[in-house]
Amino acid sequence: MSAAIAPAAAPPGPVKRVLTFIRFSHTLFALPFALGSMLVAARGVPGWRTFGLILLCMVSARTAAMVFNRLADWEMDKRNPRTAGRHRLVSWPVAAALLVMSSAAFVATTACINPLCFALSPVALIIVFFYSLTKRFTDYTQFFLGLALAVSPVGAWLAVRGHFGLAPLVLAGAVLLWVAGFDLIYATMDHDFDRSVGLRSLVVRYGIPVSLRVARGLHITAMLGLVGFGVVAGLGPIYGFGLLLVLGAFVYEHRSVAGPAPLDMGAVNNAFFNANAFVGLVFVLSILGDLWVRR
Repeated sequence: MSAAIAPAAAPPGPVKRVLTFIRFSHTLFALPFALGSMLVAARGVPGWRTFGLILLCMVSARTAAMVFNRLADWEMDKRNPRTAGRHRLVSWPVAAALLVMSSAAFVATTACINPLCFALSPVALIIVFFYSLTKRFTDYTQFFLGLALAVSPVGAWLAVRGHFGLAPLVLAGAVLLWVAGFDLIYATMDHDFDRSVGLRSLVVRYGIPVSLRVARGLHITAMLGLVGFGVVAGLGPIYGFGLLLVLGAFVYEHRSVAGPAPLDMGAVNNAFFNANAFVGLVFVLSILGDLWVRR
């Protein structure tokens, strides 16, 4: 009896290819901190118009940043075994069109919020684009990625209040350190390739064991920043309990990647996505709960 031949899987549709190309699921990492800042600024949920505009800004800015990253690394990604399939998802002209449309959507959306957000929108785009170039000339590229994501809580605060405040700046610092720490862990997967082609990062310069220790230190400092944000924002015990869960997620993340190099890619991916998605979710829900019981 001949073995049955399984039917070939249908190729993904254009929407799915685009969402995979921009890693839309990773929006989970930046969005909760913008929403948390928004909730504190409004002392609750703002009007639906403001909420919708903030959401559009987040999605369009992150899409623009990710597409710019893909275009900047287009030829390099073809050579990296981990990323070799990215350029097959969409063509270069389609990616360029996505970059223009998402950037324009971001700027147009900020114009609907307030004059300050509109005036700062080009600055925000420059910051989120610049990260993609840093691996070519500095070992501190992870901190520039942290800066790119740290823009989000400040922008959300400005969308609600129309002026700067201490609380979003403290939160931005915590986000910068948190992102730099988890990207150090993620960058261990490309250690050999990056070193072979001359790309720079702390992982390339100091190696995997030292980088993991640095990541732990960054996450400890990020926890202190999240505590400071709670104090400045006047949050209470529900937020404090949420931070205990966040601490548990950090412990899980670092234990998942503990061990001799080279690290298992599956463990790194699980630590990267599961733990950090959990951190963001707990963060925003704990703020929402804290503000709700105070009403």
